[in-house]
Amino acid sequence: MEKIRCAVVDDEPLALGLMASYVKKTPFLELVGAYSSAVKAMQEMHDHPVDLIFLDIQMPELNGLDYSRMIPTQTRVVFTTAFNQYALDGYKVNALDYLLKPISYPDFLQAANKAQEWFKLLQQGQQAQQKHTNEEETIDSIFVKSEYKLIKIDLKDILYIEGLKDYVKIYQEDSTKPIMTLMSMKSLEEMLPASKFMRVHRSYIVQKDKIRIIEHNRIVFGNTYIPIGDNYKQTFQDFIDKRS
Repeated sequence: MEKIRCAVVDDEPLALGLMASYVKKTPFLELVGAYSSAVKAMQEMHDHPVDLIFLDIQMPELNGLDYSRMIPTQTRVVFTTAFNQYALDGYKVNALDYLLKPISYPDFLQAANKAQEWFKLLQQGQQAQQKHTNEEETIDSIFVKSEYKLIKIDLKDILYIEGLKDYVKIYQEDSTKPIMTLMSMKSLEEMLPASKFMRVHRSYIVQKDKIRIIEHNRIVFGNTYIPIGDNYKQTFQDFIDKRS
C-alpha cells in the first residue's frame, strides 16, 4: 500500500509543528502540507489533494467543522481540539477519529493506524470490484436449465430477457422460440455482465449493443415493444446520453 498523503491544519504554531512532526516520523504517512488556517488549506489543497487531514476545530474565519463539510468525500478527517464537547459534532460530519489536545504521539499513532486500516479496506474493496469487473468481461456464455437439460447460451446472441413470475424467457437473435428457464430475474441479472446488459423494467433485461430503435419510451425489437420502467428511466437515459 502506498503512503497516506496527509495535511495538518491548525492555527496554533506549536500544535501545527507538533502534528507535522508526528506525521513525518510515521512511516506510512506522507506530509503534503501544514496550514495555519482552513482558508489557506482550502486554497492549497485544491491543487494538491490529500487522503487524510488532521484538522483543528477552533480556528478563526473558518472553523474545522465547517471546513470538513467542504472537502471531497474521499478525503478523511481526524479532528484535533482542546474542547471535548466537539467530539459528537465531529462524528456527525463522518470524522475518522477525534484527538483531544495535548496530543501524545501514542494517541496520534492510534488514530493514524485506524486511518491506515480504513484505507486498506477501501483499497481491498476497490481491488475486489476491479477483479469482478475483469471477470465480467471474460464471460461470453451462460448455462441455464430448460426442459430437464442444461443449455449453453452465447451472450452475444441474446436480444432481451422477459421475466414471468418464477420463470424467465431468453430471446435470441435468429431464433423464433425463446428459451424458458425456472429462475428469477434477479439471479439472472447477477449472472450477466453489467457492461453488456441492463435492466430497463422489472420484467425486462436487454443487451445494450442490440438496441437499435427507441420509440415513445419503448425499445423496439422487431414486433416487440419493451417499456422503460419508471425506476429505470434515469439509468437508461444516462446510457443513451453517453452514446448520443
